[in-house]
Amino acid sequence: MPDKDLSALFLDTLKDIYYAEKQILKALPRMAKAAESDDLRAAFEKHHDETEGQIERLEQIFDLMGKPARGKKCDAIEGIIDEGKEIMEEYADTPALDAGLLSAAQAVEHYEIARYGTLKAWANRLSMKDAVKLIDQTLAEEKKTDEALTKLAVSSINAEAA
Repeated sequence: MPDKDLSALFLDTLKDIYYAEKQILKALPRMAKAAESDDLRAAFEKHHDETEGQIERLEQIFDLMGKPARGKKCDAIEGIIDEGKEIMEEYADTPALDAGLLSAAQAVEHYEIARYGTLKAWANRLSMKDAVKLIDQTLAEEKKTDEALTKLAVSSINAEAA
């Protein structure tokens, strides 16, 4: 059995978030299509483009480690995405749909922020300076997306759902 050290845990978690980002990339167009609000749709479309760049950065980190870019099934992201699908089905054609979609998107963002924050701390500890820079760029994007979603919720989406 290989050593189960911080480096192995870093790689395992990298595979987890790689899988998660690929699943998010598939889910965002469905969410954008379901959104009633043009602003929410635009936010989902923008994040889709960002997610493509985030996947590329993850692939760069795999390269830095000399490992193939492979995902590992992430039950957490599948559960979050399934909740988003349920919201799309249960609240279709209702004023609350966009608020539900936005909450599902924020659940995704919070998961990503947690994962990338952990990966950054571990990469720092492992003296992986190039990986830290790549992770930091993605972490900043995820936080900015979360802030934009919060602003959208407070400025219009939640009021329209009420």
